[in-house]
Amino acid sequence: MPDSPADPLGAQHVLIVSPDTLGRKMGGPAIRAWEMAKRLAAFAPVRLVSVKEATLAHEAFEVLSADDDELRRQVAWADVVIAQGEVFTLHPWLNETDVVIVADVYDPLHLEALESARDEGPEGRRFLVGYCVDMLSTQLRRADFVICASEKQRDFWLGHLGALGRISPEGYDDDHSLRNLIDVVPFGVSDDHPSQTRHGIRDAEDGIGPDDKVVLWGGGVYNWFDPLTLIRAVHQLTRRRPEVKLYFLGMTYPNPAVRESRMAVEAVRLADELGLTGTQVFFNTGWTDYDDRINFLLDADVGVSTHFDHIETAFSFRTRILDYLWAGLPIIATDGDAFAPMIRDNGLGRVVPAQDVGALVAALEEVLFEADGAALRENARAFGRTMSWDRSLRPLIEFCRSPRHAADFSAALGLPPDAHHLRHIEVLEAKILQLDDELNQTREQLSSARRQNGL
Repeated sequence: MPDSPADPLGAQHVLIVSPDTLGRKMGGPAIRAWEMAKRLAAFAPVRLVSVKEATLAHEAFEVLSADDDELRRQVAWADVVIAQGEVFTLHPWLNETDVVIVADVYDPLHLEALESARDEGPEGRRFLVGYCVDMLSTQLRRADFVICASEKQRDFWLGHLGALGRISPEGYDDDHSLRNLIDVVPFGVSDDHPSQTRHGIRDAEDGIGPDDKVVLWGGGVYNWFDPLTLIRAVHQLTRRRPEVKLYFLGMTYPNPAVRESRMAVEAVRLADELGLTGTQVFFNTGWTDYDDRINFLLDADVGVSTHFDHIETAFSFRTRILDYLWAGLPIIATDGDAFAPMIRDNGLGRVVPAQDVGALVAALEEVLFEADGAALRENARAFGRTMSWDRSLRPLIEFCRSPRHAADFSAALGLPPDAHHLRHIEVLEAKILQLDDELNQTREQLSSARRQNGL
């Protein structure tokens, strides 16, 4: 490919495809795609596409939304496609193209679905977990390069790749470590200097003043998290420390296709029952703009992340903790995830057992009132600099500079061309059966309601 001003260093064309909404308010998948595009645009022509909706713009790369036809045009332009989630399932023809494909599996969706899909009923839950497994298997079968968020995740995905036959003689001979097939590209910490332009919480939220101690829940409330133990701990602590205030940064995910979780409802209900809502516990019922979140982070005294002892926890990578590091916030987190040893070993805050109200009360009181807050903040900032986006994305940047098909590329395409289409049809048929079952249940409920009311 010839050099040109629009084509730096003769680089390959890179297309990043997100299954999430790209806008001022963004969830984790969209943020990850956005930050990738910003860094890769320094080395290659980049286009960032959402298969949902895109309302952002950037001077260094194009941002657009795409239906199936538009996505085909964008893939024809690209030499490398980086995609996550259900992109490969919703657009199965992508698996048959000759383009170099990077599968981003930083989020083990099938483990999340074990909890998130509880809200869908038994049949819906079974369908969604199976759908996620098929979705992930589809992209892992085809990917030329796979990226994930941690070494522990890498081990997990190596097991999945091995079961799919992707740990092959060709791949092994190409690289005995298999880093050419799958490497670690975690979420990163913002490289921008954290600077506050306004107050997001103090004196902005009625009931939280300039001298209060603000405990920040820095992201959404999903079923695998445990806000209930935290609310109970705050309830106990505020009996003697009324200046402690707990603020939930986001309750409604910006993608309208994602419904409010059962745990979010339970968190609000518990705060109401304990008489804490609006006095000690505060809920931002919307979602904070991505570029505005620093104004909330810098209003806090400590960042928290509490979760259950689930399989999802073991392989998670809590992105909200990276924002805490960026803002220099001491961290209190439940044990069991990838960040717990980092917090302990680097003096970033405190780690507590799952669902232990007493331990959480003690940790909050110590960090807020007794520990050397300045030292904790400096430790957080210093450690955060070691996890910047520029560092995190290095394996991906190097791959995109010299993209290549996987050593077993021919074998990865071993399925007959129609197999992906047939699987896509099976998934859609299963969804229709699920919806039909839900419709029948709704009809029965309606008939019962009419009988009870003599209609």
